[in-house]
Amino acid sequence: MTATEKETAGQGIKSWFGSKCNVKEHVPCRGGGGALYGLGFLGALVYYLTTATDLVSGLFGIIKALLWPAFLVYGVMKFIGM
Repeated sequence: MTATEKETAGQGIKSWFGSKCNVKEHVPCRGGGGALYGLGFLGALVYYLTTATDLVSGLFGIIKALLWPAFLVYGVMKFIGM
């Protein structure tokens, strides 16, 4: 994509979203949250699968490993009394 094409696409986005849209030519990658979730998922998966005693608890462990952020937020809210 050339610079002219980028500028034209940026103007189209600005007209679509209004003047509040700030279109930049280069947006830096910010993938820290995905990496944190991935490491948390792997850690939770290893924990739940190693503590599983049968197939059903292993399957529930996989589901729990996918949803670990919800359990974390629930635990924090419960701890602070909300």
